[in-house]
Amino acid sequence: MEFKNRSLKMLAQMLVGQEEHNWFPYRKGYEITEFFEECDMEFVFDGSSRVLWTLETLKTLLAEPQSHANQLPERFAIVLRTLMDKRNAVTPDNDRILALEALNATLTREGFEGYYDEGGIFYVRDIQTKTISTPVNLYRPLTPIEVEKRNLLIAYLDKCSEDELIEEVLLPLFRHCGYQRITSVGHKDKSLEYGKDVWMRYKLPTEHVIYFGIQAKKGKLDAAGMSKGSNANISEIYNQVLMMLGHEVFDADTNKKALVDHAFIVAGGEITKQARNWLGNALDHSKRSQIMFMDRDHILNLYIVRGLELPLAAQPRKNDPWGTGFDDDIPF
Repeated sequence: MEFKNRSLKMLAQMLVGQEEHNWFPYRKGYEITEFFEECDMEFVFDGSSRVLWTLETLKTLLAEPQSHANQLPERFAIVLRTLMDKRNAVTPDNDRILALEALNATLTREGFEGYYDEGGIFYVRDIQTKTISTPVNLYRPLTPIEVEKRNLLIAYLDKCSEDELIEEVLLPLFRHCGYQRITSVGHKDKSLEYGKDVWMRYKLPTEHVIYFGIQAKKGKLDAAGMSKGSNANISEIYNQVLMMLGHEVFDADTNKKALVDHAFIVAGGEITKQARNWLGNALDHSKRSQIMFMDRDHILNLYIVRGLELPLAAQPRKNDPWGTGFDDDIPF
């Protein structure tokens, strides 16, 4: 990935602290080294020009491989997150609003933008695709606001239909993860589904394309003898996944048919340990690497840590203290 030299110079000036970027703390030579140590990087300032040395370091980071065409290289994104840490705020810009405006004036020229989520955590995303490139830790402690958001999503998953799980939760989630050409089959015409609810593609940094299918179930997946209620039997899902892997999809962008390379089994509830063990025993070694699991906890972690907006039906009413489902300011 390449940025204009002007953009990288502006970012370098923000990192070291310059008069024209006075919403960023001034860093002496040893403090620049400490900054990169905070990023878990072993760059040591050599005593030359602070701006030029930092500019060359940013160029090195930007030249590293990126996981997706619409994402920044991981270590470059880490530098931006550390730069915008609210603990580095300069008075009177305690909320870093002015610092964010200054940063985005540079990033938007390159097609990216930075933002803080409700919990004050900084992210960078592609302006057109909304793909988030800031590294995320799915298992970090959640903020109180994120915990509340997680509980709202849990309540939504408890009551939503299978189609709503796919359309309102999974599709936005995979788009943010960088998948392309996401096509939902739906359940209107079962004869056209061939064991998959969604298919999509992912472009590797080498420009190769691999195709994924999703088999989604609203409830829990277990290893019981048969499906009961909202619980689905893993053997039935297994047969549907085999159909998926053996069936071609038509990619209108390339005007070609392609086989599904990998499959996600996604459950809006729990995937029991017995179900995972059963599937592991049923798969031969050639197919075991093709099938991946995603249960409710994984969905919740991805959704909250990546800062996605809740589905409209899951969002709380603005003026509904009694939980009636109606806004108090709407006349009857």
